[in-house]
Amino acid sequence: MTEGALAAIGLAVLQAAGMLALAPLLRGLIKKMKAALQTRQGPPLLQVYYDLAKWLRKEPVRSDTASWLYVAGPRMYFATSVAATTLVPVWMAAAPLEAAGGVLALVGILALGRFFLATAALDTGSPFGGMGASREMTIAALAEPALMLGLFTAALSAGSLNLGALVRGLLDRGATFHPSDILALAGLFIVVIAETGRVPVDNPATHLELTMIHEAMVLEYSGPDLALVEWASAVKELLYLTLLADLFAPIGLATSASPELILLAVPIWASKIFLLAVAVTLVESTNAKLRLFRVPDLMAVSLGLGFLALAIRFL
Repeated sequence: MTEGALAAIGLAVLQAAGMLALAPLLRGLIKKMKAALQTRQGPPLLQVYYDLAKWLRKEPVRSDTASWLYVAGPRMYFATSVAATTLVPVWMAAAPLEAAGGVLALVGILALGRFFLATAALDTGSPFGGMGASREMTIAALAEPALMLGLFTAALSAGSLNLGALVRGLLDRGATFHPSDILALAGLFIVVIAETGRVPVDNPATHLELTMIHEAMVLEYSGPDLALVEWASAVKELLYLTLLADLFAPIGLATSASPELILLAVPIWASKIFLLAVAVTLVESTNAKLRLFRVPDLMAVSLGLGFLALAIRFL
């Protein structure tokens, strides 16, 4: 194995470890800000870490009728979420394993994790698992095309489907306020809300069976299995916000592997993630959850914005 390949693998491990360590903090921050807007004290900022540690210590309880799919679901969901972090630039204007694939590989890996989680939810024969899996795949069928259209719009302006080359192209071009960028940002923000299970699409704090989507799929899990699912969901949320920051505000990314530049890039990245977390919190706190049959209308808006952004970029 060449020295360059070893360096890329080392950077991928470090980046994945950093995302795994910081993802629960993002969830805790959003919960704390939502509580503050509702004049409540809310849970401690590190409560998500406490919950993960508690679940990891417990013994899993599994259905007698469940097969290997039920056990493999959380592990594949976690593995694909971690693998996706290596394809996205986080602190550097390059993804550690960007040579392994670009936009299409990223969307495909995330879709693979969703497929395994939905299949595992069906495996136990629970009506809630089947209901949640059906709803999840319905939303995904509309969210994934909108996600790809938004990514293609950015790729078209940079001239590459490789996320590392895409971000470097955006850095060279500089900040712009092209109408296609604004439309793509709006469409992708709706996709992020849907993919991370936030209000108005889903409510991560709900326990009402008739309205659950993601929570219904993981209702049968406990112990380490539940910890893997929730940890992977937090990583995906941080990954999507990082992707938005990369595509529309790449300023501050380190242009080389210099420790000084990376140390400077980390607080800039954290500031951008914080601002996006504030936007997500405001959307959740100022909107009511949509009826299930109205969610496709919202996703259609995202899909339409993506089409318009791509058409304007061509024109």
